Amino acid sequence: MGTVDDYLASLDPHDRAVVSHVFDVVRETIPGTEQGKSYGMPALLYRGKALISVMRTKKHIGVYPFSGLVPERIAASLEGFEFDKGTIRFQPERPLPDDAIRAIVEARRSEIDDPSIRKAARG
Repeated sequence: MGTVDDYLASLDPHDRAVVSHVFDVVRETIPGTEQGKSYGMPALLYRGKALISVMRTKKHIGVYPFSGLVPERIAASLEGFEFDKGTIRFQPERPLPDDAIRAIVEARRSEIDDPSIRKAARG
């Protein structure tokens, strides 16, 4: 799988609009992100590290912040959505609010900027 743009081009129009919106909010929140791949998924990178991936699966759209800690740290912003360690799931008919998307990437950016955050949380 290629870049974010390649991935978006492969989606049906409705899913493309929903997934693209998430990436657009991320780019507005954290300017200067770059397209790349991480764990075989198209992703936006920040300072060379995986920031977020958003992908359509058979049953949902998954948001992958490349951190098992992020969903738990921002759980209040995800009320009413399914999430577990490293994955946030939603349906295209009920997309994540922009504020939740911002909380996800801001939490992940904090981990990239200060790796001690992840180490401290692991104890």
